[in-house]
Amino acid sequence: MALTKAKKNAKVAMLASELESSTSAIIGTFKGLTASKDFELRKVIRAAGGSYHVVKNKLAAKSAEGTKVEAALQGLKGVNSVAYTSGDPVALAKALSTWVKDNSEFTFKLGIVDGRVITVQEIDSLAKLPGKDELFSKLLFLIQSPAQRLATVINATGRNLAVVVNMAAEQGKFGAPVAAAVVEAAPAAEAPVAEAPAAEAAAAHVEESAAAPASDSEQPSGAAQPENGTATQAGEAASLNPAEGSEPVEG
Repeated sequence: MALTKAKKNAKVAMLASELESSTSAIIGTFKGLTASKDFELRKVIRAAGGSYHVVKNKLAAKSAEGTKVEAALQGLKGVNSVAYTSGDPVALAKALSTWVKDNSEFTFKLGIVDGRVITVQEIDSLAKLPGKDELFSKLLFLIQSPAQRLATVINATGRNLAVVVNMAAEQGKFGAPVAAAVVEAAPAAEAPVAEAPAAEAAAAHVEESAAAPASDSEQPSGAAQPENGTATQAGEAASLNPAEGSEPVEG
């Protein structure tokens, strides 16, 4: 059934609006593709972030005018279908390549990525590349690895330092000098206090020594002196009792 001009224009407008934002596309052809396999193919492409349409060649060329995939949709012949995406071209190529391996009814014709037309061999090479998600994961790993290694080193250094400090503290390398200084300072501070009573005792002894003669000189003059008193008594006895052998001298 031939399409009316209005329907053709509607299809062109719809496809053009979808292709307008697309950055990559893969053109393929098929023969003997059943409805169930066609449904399965569309499901695989949607899961990869793409869209899929069986197109009429002239309508496809007109719909692609002014888009980034225009070069791939010009001059098509035979039965053609287009899978396109505005996302990751690698993911689309991977999904299609994996499905095609088990479904020989579908084959690639060409592709386009960011305005550059690629061959079937290049589509296979594109499918072997890591996708955007995988690349982002690797890039994130590369960015985080130095930071993680640095954090590991810093943490290890902190742990090692803590172990060394604890060992030094247990061995008394921090507390011993301080304690010794306190012990040495304490006797030095107490020495003057210990010497003070000795100085006071010496001063008291000197005062007592100085006071002793003064108290002797202050005794009463009439007090008996044992030694002097004996000598005086002996003199008096001699004068009163002359010696027996002596005679009085006559004058």
